[in-house]
Amino acid sequence: MRDRADRWPVRESRHLHRDAWVVALREDRITLPDGSGEPFRRLVLEHPGAAVVLAVDDRDRVLCLWQYRHAAERTFVEIPAGLLDGGPEESPLDVARRELVEETGYEAGEWTHLVTTYASPGISAEIAHIYLARGLTRVGRGDFEPQHEEAVMRTGWVPFGDLHAAVLRGDVQDAPVVIAVLAAQARGLMSP
Repeated sequence: MRDRADRWPVRESRHLHRDAWVVALREDRITLPDGSGEPFRRLVLEHPGAAVVLAVDDRDRVLCLWQYRHAAERTFVEIPAGLLDGGPEESPLDVARRELVEETGYEAGEWTHLVTTYASPGISAEIAHIYLARGLTRVGRGDFEPQHEEAVMRTGWVPFGDLHAAVLRGDVQDAPVVIAVLAAQARGLMSP
C-alpha cells in the first residue's frame, strides 16, 4: 500500500491571501479526474513544509520545548522544528540541523529519518520531515535571536518513556511530537 502523487484538473485558481512570512491561502476550482461535472471549490493553505527533530541524549531523554501557539490558544510540549524556507539548496535534513542549533543550542552526530507526513492534506500542502537525532553536543545558539513566542519558549529534558506515556494518555497533543515518538518506538529505535 502506498500514497501516490496525483493531480486533478484545476479550472481556476486564485490567491485569497499571501503574506511575507509563511501563509498563502489559495482557492482552486477543480473537477473530477475525467473532467466531468461542475467544478467545485477547494481551499489550499500553501506552506513550504517543515523539518522536525526528536533529539535524544545518551540517557534516552528527549529535548522538549514548551511553546505558546496562538491558533490553538495553548502552550504545547513540542520538539525542535522549522520551516523549509532556505530555498532549494537547503535539504530537510539541513533545516533539521539548523533548527536544532537555533532552538536548543545542540548539534547531533547521528541522524535517522523517521517518517514524512502531511499535517492536514484536506486543506494544507504542509509536509513534515521528521528525524531522530542522537549524539548530542552543546554548541550554543550562535547569533540566533529568538523573537515572539520563541523568546519565552522553555526547553527541558523529558525521559522518552514519560513522553511516550504522555502521548498515549493524550496529555501531549502536538502532532509532530506524537508522530515522532510513536514512529521511533514502532521502528524499534526507542523503547518506553
